[in-house]
Amino acid sequence: MQLSNTDKLRLNVLLAQPLKAIRINESSMTVHALTEKGEAKVALNPTVRDEQYLQWVRELLSMKITGSPGGYPMYIKRWTRMGQADNTLEHMLLLGEPEAVIAVVYSPNISHEIGVRAWWANPTTEVARRLMEYPEVVAGELGKELAEYLMEFLPFEERQSDIVDMVRLCLQGELISDKQREALWTKAKRRNPFYVGFLHADPKKIPLTKKPCAAYPAVKEQLQTLLDEDNIYAKAFCRILSEDGQKWLQTLKNALLKPVDQDVVISLFISIKQFFNLPYPERRGAHSIEEAIERTASFSQVSKNNYPDLNTLLETLDDQYLEKFSAMILLSQLGENTLTPIFSGNDSVGIVMRRKLVPLSTPLLEKVDILMS
Repeated sequence: MQLSNTDKLRLNVLLAQPLKAIRINESSMTVHALTEKGEAKVALNPTVRDEQYLQWVRELLSMKITGSPGGYPMYIKRWTRMGQADNTLEHMLLLGEPEAVIAVVYSPNISHEIGVRAWWANPTTEVARRLMEYPEVVAGELGKELAEYLMEFLPFEERQSDIVDMVRLCLQGELISDKQREALWTKAKRRNPFYVGFLHADPKKIPLTKKPCAAYPAVKEQLQTLLDEDNIYAKAFCRILSEDGQKWLQTLKNALLKPVDQDVVISLFISIKQFFNLPYPERRGAHSIEEAIERTASFSQVSKNNYPDLNTLLETLDDQYLEKFSAMILLSQLGENTLTPIFSGNDSVGIVMRRKLVPLSTPLLEKVDILMS
């Protein structure tokens, strides 16, 4: 390692103080550090080609921080084997390695403070999206900053599944204003993945004006005792008939009109499973629409299912509402596994993909119409 004497001295002085994070600007050959007092920087004076010199700089950082010049890859493997990877996030942010920052933001749990440091160290779309998966980050000041960043970047995103995620993440809590939510909804008319993002969000965030289903007041009154007892099927049925449920169903219809690729459709069906979240054997949905239809018939009869809460509801609910309840039972069984018979062995998109989806989307939309009538 042949760092210039000036750079070696300045870097050692920098590393002698408490640091929160380090990033390296390769284009300007500058080492930036986040300290308690703000930012500090060291302008490098390369003695060889930039790539080689930056490797030496990172070796120095790694030696000072971890005791090993090997850098991030060797470091993370060693500490993972020792079962201490979760305890070294602060150190990983001092290596000047973008990949180390990525590893930090993909850790099981991180605090708002670590999120702030990681975002400063590597402010990219991937880091922003991952950080917004953490409730503590979303609840803090950083959450709003990340949402603003994603909102600005959203028009330029080309990967459709990433658009879904970015919309979903921005709709959390009160990160964006009502006006911004309405703008996202308007864009959904031209870009289908936006609708799927809304399906993953709280239905209250959907900027639609919808009345509850006409049957909602009577059903709620009839099931009030079960609602008070926290009957999960009664709660799911009343929710889908409520104003929020009707807004979600309308969004589902919109999303099914012109899905663009398989990743977006898979995300759509994941959102269906998550919305209902009822205790069926398959966590990721029935393995085909035919299986879901067959099971709906048995689930709708007291003597043929093994779910006490479901039986209690069926014994309480008037027969005139059973068609709507059966429609909900069918929808609630769907998930990403339901797409396996359709998507297995092909990578179709656009019109061709939508044609293949017709045997699934047609009965699905029929049930949606029953729940909205």
